[in-house]
Amino acid sequence: MRTSRVIAFGLWAMSASLALAAVDANKGTAAEFDGLPGVGPALSQRILDARKQGEFKDWYDFMARVKGVKEKAAHKLSGAGLTVNGRPYPSSVPAAPR
Repeated sequence: MRTSRVIAFGLWAMSASLALAAVDANKGTAAEFDGLPGVGPALSQRILDARKQGEFKDWYDFMARVKGVKEKAAHKLSGAGLTVNGRPYPSSVPAAPR
């Protein structure tokens, strides 16, 4: 019985990690975007429309081209699993050189 619990927990953990898998703004589908917390059909469509102009270079390009996504929203979207070119939104500004 203990073995079945371990297996069940392992399967649950794997499915949970797949649910939180990153979705890249340059490759994701509307359904994948909609699966992210905080992303609905309207935002998904805005991402897809902006992507028609070309791939997003970085988060700053993404924010400039996707209406309604500024720094606060970018932090939330990144935390939910959205990436741009495989990278999360930068959480801090690099320290100034000494």
